[in-house]
Amino acid sequence: MRRRTVVYSGSRAAQPRQAPKPVQVAKAAPRPRFGWRKALVPSLVAVIALLVGALWISPPRGLSQAQVEALVHRAIDETPPKPSATEAFEKILPSVVAVRAMADDGEEGTQGMAEGKADVQRGTGVVIVESGIILTNLHVVSGARRIHVTFSDGHESEAQLIGQRPEHDLAVLQAKTLPDDIMPATMRSTAGLRPGDEVLAVGFPFGIGPSASAGVVSGLKRDYVSPDGKQSLSNLIQFDAAVNPGNSGGPLVTLDGEVVGIVTGLLNPTEHRVFIGIGFAVPIENAASAIGLSPF
Repeated sequence: MRRRTVVYSGSRAAQPRQAPKPVQVAKAAPRPRFGWRKALVPSLVAVIALLVGALWISPPRGLSQAQVEALVHRAIDETPPKPSATEAFEKILPSVVAVRAMADDGEEGTQGMAEGKADVQRGTGVVIVESGIILTNLHVVSGARRIHVTFSDGHESEAQLIGQRPEHDLAVLQAKTLPDDIMPATMRSTAGLRPGDEVLAVGFPFGIGPSASAGVVSGLKRDYVSPDGKQSLSNLIQFDAAVNPGNSGGPLVTLDGEVVGIVTGLLNPTEHRVFIGIGFAVPIENAASAIGLSPF
């Protein structure tokens, strides 16, 4: 309720008229006013003092040390553990394939065929559709007449190039034969990806693998120019997980084992093609659009 300001009158009180003196009459002794309040205050103080004393002597029961520890352990047990790089590797591994691309310029049984087999480009791929559709880098299979893929269970198959996106250095392969139990990868949008998020790069560096390397997202929307200056890519994920030749086309995954990018290159200002801390991956949105898919 709104409090009203007290208004005081500004006029002076009128002077009383002279009245005849009244006859002196004996007055009775005045009765005490509000005397009960004087008795009530000490009583309230005494009651409050008694209540405070009772609470002080018998405080409410608290939790014992054992009960506190039990509650802490229960909270820890109910909190889901943070996923690890080991778990991410195990989850993505069934979807990772080794890619070998050969020039194969000669006919079967000729010297050209033997020389073509000796000139092999190695890379990595990831299965994204259970029908055997594989994503890899275009520079891994560019110019090849024969492409072979090896699945995680050791099954080998020839593969056919069925699509490409040069602007994203992406190639789409179709395996001709499939293993009994093929496992496509789970793709995840990069919309919530932030610098500092932990990631894992899985592939076959220098043909060795499958190998895993862990790191973090270093930046987003980066540009990259290939060492020969012939190719320029944009909107890339920058990361610091170690990658080397042979990792190209492999998946970049979160600790949940979900693919957020396709490894496409590394940056090294020297003439050596080895990792010095900066790798790049094509966002999975661009990779999925290469085959007309939207994973989200």
